[in-house]
Amino acid sequence: MDQEPSINADGIEQLPLRRFTEKAYLDYSMYVILDRALPYIGDGLKPVQRRIVYAMSELGLSAASKHKKSARTVGDVLGKFHPHGDSACYEAMVLMAQDFSYRYPLIDGQGNWGSPDDPKSFAAMRYTEARLTPYAQVLLSELGQGTVDWVPNFDGTLKEPAMLPARLPNVLLNGATGIAVGMATDIPPHNLREVASACIRLLEEPKASVAELCEHVPGPDYPTEAEIVTSRADLRRIYETGIGSVRMRARWHRDQGAIVITALPYQVSGARVLEQIAAQMQAKKLPWVEDLRDESDHENPTRLVIVPRSNRVDSERMMLHLFATTDLERSYRVNLNLIGLNGRPQVKDLREIVSEWLEFRFETVRRRLQHRLDKVLERLHLLEGLLIAFLNLDEVIRIIRSEDEPKPVLMQRFGLTDVQADYVLDTKLRQLARLEEMKIRAEQDELSRERAELEKTLGSKQRMKTLIRKELVADAEKFGDDRRSPIVERAAAEAMDETELAPSEPITVVLSDKGWVRAAKGHEINPSELSYKAGDGYRQAVRLRSNQQAIFLDSTGRSYSLAAHTLPSARGQGEPLTGRFNPPSGATFVAALGGDPEQWWLLASDAGYGFRVQAKDLVANKKAGKAVLSLPQGACVLKPCMVSDAASDRLVAVTSEGRLLVIPASDLPEMQRGKGNKIIGIPAKAVVERSEFVVDVLAVPDGGKVRLNSGKRFLVLRAADLNAYEGERGRRGGKLPRGFQKVDGIEPAE
Repeated sequence: MDQEPSINADGIEQLPLRRFTEKAYLDYSMYVILDRALPYIGDGLKPVQRRIVYAMSELGLSAASKHKKSARTVGDVLGKFHPHGDSACYEAMVLMAQDFSYRYPLIDGQGNWGSPDDPKSFAAMRYTEARLTPYAQVLLSELGQGTVDWVPNFDGTLKEPAMLPARLPNVLLNGATGIAVGMATDIPPHNLREVASACIRLLEEPKASVAELCEHVPGPDYPTEAEIVTSRADLRRIYETGIGSVRMRARWHRDQGAIVITALPYQVSGARVLEQIAAQMQAKKLPWVEDLRDESDHENPTRLVIVPRSNRVDSERMMLHLFATTDLERSYRVNLNLIGLNGRPQVKDLREIVSEWLEFRFETVRRRLQHRLDKVLERLHLLEGLLIAFLNLDEVIRIIRSEDEPKPVLMQRFGLTDVQADYVLDTKLRQLARLEEMKIRAEQDELSRERAELEKTLGSKQRMKTLIRKELVADAEKFGDDRRSPIVERAAAEAMDETELAPSEPITVVLSDKGWVRAAKGHEINPSELSYKAGDGYRQAVRLRSNQQAIFLDSTGRSYSLAAHTLPSARGQGEPLTGRFNPPSGATFVAALGGDPEQWWLLASDAGYGFRVQAKDLVANKKAGKAVLSLPQGACVLKPCMVSDAASDRLVAVTSEGRLLVIPASDLPEMQRGKGNKIIGIPAKAVVERSEFVVDVLAVPDGGKVRLNSGKRFLVLRAADLNAYEGERGRRGGKLPRGFQKVDGIEPAE
């Protein structure tokens, strides 16, 4: 059980370890949350940022002053207000100076302050110089007007503002990111004019909903000109819940056939994007792109050029692929978590943030006006005493000259207060001129009018609203600008597979007896006339498009696939498929096919079994391939044949013993893998002994004819001739004429 703290004999407080560690961790957590990671709703700053801005104002580094070394600012911040590391403090300072990181920078820097390609490439603080920007006056202009509380610094020797009296909701304008203990914040930046307009709307219509405020604030506004492609409904949901994500996409256009990227998403490096695209090109995953260039310069900060291989390339589709696979499109988390007026962190919706900031602004303006009113009343009080003394100047001079202690005498003689008497005694002789009475009365009249106006404003909520509204309009006019990040609804980015990316050109894939493969452009070549290695020769060719998959079968019935455009050119002798795949030991590549993924093919073994399968079901995206055709004992894989129309095509099967059978193609099942059904009957023992087996199977369209080859002899069977060999699936078939008992193969006859 926990024990209460106790004091030992030496006067040392003792606590159980459990309670001590729990308290220490909670104290640390609250410190990180409230004093380091999360911004305050009033000025939108974290403590280190607030201290940097205040220290620079104390150094006189206004927008109209000369720049001073950043090291001097950092030294002041660390020595007076922020006893932490100099590198962390300087990085916070750099962030507020980068116009590509901050929507409305607070610091105007000279020197190397980093670049969009590498924000961390800024020079050391001993080299750079800085001063505040004009926008920083939004945070500082009312600081000395009694608007904020002042607290002791870390060593109690100085006072620092607990917050800055922001005239605009900086927490929305510049946003914030931070990771605390158990929570984080990701507030995106927004456009000043839009946020000011939303504040005015809520000021005039206190019951306005989030949806109505979104009419003024449609979405974030990042420092870059890239497009926000998140739908408006999703953006509204973010402002209603306080959490979500925003997607940004690079802007591009066509210029003389090339694709030119002119704006990148927030915090995206152009060099990094080019690296990502180049990596895809090297991996042959982006064959549509011929060249990349970075033409960015001072006039065009972002100009990345992508040169397609031809004008036939679908630029829109290719860019959608790049958006999905590179940083040309990026998502940004939104978490509107900040410290409210009650000093507690909370995720708030847009209306709560604007409403609470307006409450902060009301209190700030009230304190400013009250501070000014107190100053006016104090001055009027002094002027009243001075006027009395001026009207009785001779008597006042006599009392001062004759009395040892003139102050109490003046107070008693003229009814002056202690403060008035001191002011009269401190008045210089030069102010006793003849026209001084007129000046005093004129100043009194002016201050009296100002007092009346201040009292009216402080006493009327409507006047306060009007004043705040005027100041919001004036600041929006002075510091506002147009939206940089357009909100555009676009099609979702989708990565293309390699077959889509490759240009669609006719090619012929050639497979040799030894399993070497190559691809020749066009369909007109004669593959048997190509040169082959010694001991090798032509086995099979298949006509494809370069953006399709080439599929290969090995002697064990496994299928493998390659993107056709990745195959070596037929100008050489190709390369072995064993370099691309890992077939079982002893297996050889025996067949090739491909083409339309929806095309039906007949897979069969020379044991007389087979089935119909679509090309897409034979694609295997792994080196070991996938098992497709199950082979009976002693059987081999036959060359696949294309089935154009299962309803009308007929299958012609011929055996090594000169038997031929014709059956409807629809008699065979549609399968993705397996042994299939029996096409023509052959004794299993004959297959094992290789005394009889199926030589070939061919799909013949309705009315088509076939040619049987036997050595140098051939026989053409027309449709009517084939009718004589029709039979039930699985039968032995009919005997061919004398001289064709040993058929080498069958092929379509012209």
